[in-house]
Amino acid sequence: MTRPVPENPVVVLVRPQLGENIGKAARAMLNFGLTEMRLVTPRDGWPNPSAGPAASGADIVLEQAKVYESVADAVADCEHVYATTVRKRGVTKPVVDPAQAAAEIHAAPGRSAILFGAERSGLATEDVNLARTILTVPINPQFGSLNLAQAVILVAYEWSKAKDLAQPPRTELLPPAPQEELEGMIGHFELLLADSGYYYPPERVAVTRLTLRNLLTKPGWTAQEVRTVRGVLSAIQGKKQPKG
Repeated sequence: MTRPVPENPVVVLVRPQLGENIGKAARAMLNFGLTEMRLVTPRDGWPNPSAGPAASGADIVLEQAKVYESVADAVADCEHVYATTVRKRGVTKPVVDPAQAAAEIHAAPGRSAILFGAERSGLATEDVNLARTILTVPINPQFGSLNLAQAVILVAYEWSKAKDLAQPPRTELLPPAPQEELEGMIGHFELLLADSGYYYPPERVAVTRLTLRNLLTKPGWTAQEVRTVRGVLSAIQGKKQPKG
């Protein structure tokens, strides 16, 4: 008999209040490859016109979102249920952080659901009791206040790290300019500065030139960048030449 393979986790928002927050949660989900949202008795009903603008294009998540009357109904087809909470509730269950939860979800066959509570109160004790594992975020004990979208994005990000999501394209770095070209640019600077009277007073010339050299050798100048700066200096130099 073939065992079921791990599926993308389901995000369950339990009694969410504001449509804007549902939209922001959808945006956070889609950023990291999650698309299945389930709503348990949203306070203002569903669909909610405020959710769309807040989702910033994550329409597929909102369009496919399903509404349930209870948490039990929302997670009935899930083999693994995680309850996100930052509060101790006296419930004896395994406790994991987002990274540990992500590793378990990727390793365990079947479907996982992650419960997120209402904005003001979080998950109720009876909601946590339905879960098999408590998922908590290490957070400042003096200020344990995450909004709904922040909580979703933390968990979704950890889950996404094991997925092959597209990365921003890398720009190939050009090789650094040869030292000869860099010295030519520095000499060009010094020539123009000397002609302009920049090196003053005389007793400070050596220190000023050293400072300039340190400044110009800090970046990893490419040959193209050196040529560009030399062009700028030549243009300035040309303007300073007397016209015949």
